[in-house]
Amino acid sequence: METSMTQNINQTENYHLEFFGKGSEYFAIMIVNWLLTLITFGFYYPWARAKRLRYVYGQTALNNERFHFAGTGKEMFRGFIKIILFYIAVIALYILLLKVVKSPALAILFLYLAIFAIIPFAIHGSFRYRMSRTSYRGIRFGYRGNRNEFVKNFFKWVLFTILTLGIYSAWLQMNIRRYTHTNIRYGDVEFSNNCSGGEWFILNLKGYFLTLITLGIYIFWWQRDIFNYYINNMEMTKGEQEIACYSTATGGGFFALLMGNLLIIVFTLGFGKAWADMRTQKFICDNVKMEGNINLEEIHQTEEEYTNAFGEDAMDFFEIDLA
Repeated sequence: METSMTQNINQTENYHLEFFGKGSEYFAIMIVNWLLTLITFGFYYPWARAKRLRYVYGQTALNNERFHFAGTGKEMFRGFIKIILFYIAVIALYILLLKVVKSPALAILFLYLAIFAIIPFAIHGSFRYRMSRTSYRGIRFGYRGNRNEFVKNFFKWVLFTILTLGIYSAWLQMNIRRYTHTNIRYGDVEFSNNCSGGEWFILNLKGYFLTLITLGIYIFWWQRDIFNYYINNMEMTKGEQEIACYSTATGGGFFALLMGNLLIIVFTLGFGKAWADMRTQKFICDNVKMEGNINLEEIHQTEEEYTNAFGEDAMDFFEIDLA
């Protein structure tokens, strides 16, 4: 028995990630979503978002088995209403400060602070909802971050960013990424992220100046470096077993992807966005590789369902992507 367990821990395998989505199918979903959202004066939007996510997740497979997103329009609609009510209250107080108190400066300051203050709640809530509603092989993902702890840390990191005139923003971004990813679970598998603010700062500083020097040409290699850094610092562990992630993306690959997407969208007057989105998802899956010794058949369910989609809708408002 002990010899068998040792062999299982030491045996390494590759995990194959694929994306099967088609632009034509996604376009059909987008057209129906646009029409229904227009007819319902925007109220169909949560159902539209749920359909898009179900399609993208359902077309993504690991070792020939597909992911599943169980979130519903009804759940997202409740979150949608909450975020709308929040912004109505903010705008009402903004108008009050502007018209009654007659202090434009105070009104603008309040508006920015109110919108900014919701960001950590949106990030936390969205991770908790999205992970809970995502499953693979019948096992749910989960997010175990503590809201109060995250909010406190978020504003502390923001304060450091302000005091350093923006320099600490690199550490702010990576601290958020490391905290959220470290709290992701897939059954009894734990995720982790080894990103560093210092490395992220140098990476983007180099990318910025090389892009200027090369008159914009280096931007595709800068995008490669960003993507590679995100992926190469992710790993999963289950006891002594682990899966490491690494990227095979190249600057030339990003050039072909981004320029191809731009041409598709421009020459189709925007209707080709569905094909561009599918090309992007396929590019990501084709260039994310995983290697390790975790037996997927031995993963056990540990996470609970969570159906409050307030954070999901707030994240969508700010156009923040969990990827």
